Amino acid sequence: MKRRKAAYGVALRFVQAVVLSCMLPLLAPARAEAREKLVLAFGDSLTAGYGLRPAEAFPARLEASLRRSGIAVLVQNGGVSGDTSAAGRARLAWVLKALKAKPDLVIVELGANDMLRGLSPAETRTNIDAILAELQRRGIRTLVAGMRAAPNMGRSYATRFEPIYPQLARTHGAALYPFFLAGVAAQPSLLQADGMHPNPRGVDIVVRGIAPTVARLLR
Repeated sequence: MKRRKAAYGVALRFVQAVVLSCMLPLLAPARAEAREKLVLAFGDSLTAGYGLRPAEAFPARLEASLRRSGIAVLVQNGGVSGDTSAAGRARLAWVLKALKAKPDLVIVELGANDMLRGLSPAETRTNIDAILAELQRRGIRTLVAGMRAAPNMGRSYATRFEPIYPQLARTHGAALYPFFLAGVAAQPSLLQADGMHPNPRGVDIVVRGIAPTVARLLR
């Protein structure tokens, strides 16, 4: 009798092991999907990928970089060419609702068009402040992508415009990437013919610079 019980126990464990081994491939995709992170790249033409194919734009290239580093992630393109900080502020709630899921991270990249149009830095500050406050209220982790003033805007404008990003990041407890176009701005070989928007090589340099910060925040 004892031998039968022992044999039965061994057989039962064997069957359980076989069943489990068959189930694992079915369970693994569900777990991997549950772990996938959602990043919203919320900005203007620099985010939208002006002049580029979708696969060459910042969101697609950032997603590819993060996936190569082992992070299961979807980077949603929330960029609109020509957007000022006011336009971004006006559409933020709609974009978040359209996602149908709470992002793990929002990259806020706005203000370049404000600067190029010579809008008041005080106005830009008010709008980005409101955007970050709303994301903070919703409990969404945020990365502020800073911008610098073009030299032709003058030093007075730059001293009022450029501090907006680090100051508001501190105020709202957001992470900061000091300059979105670091290593690309004023480099003709990395820019499109307009001298402002990155070409595919330029986008890759932007991604190479910001990806480690994004990865750290997601992990």
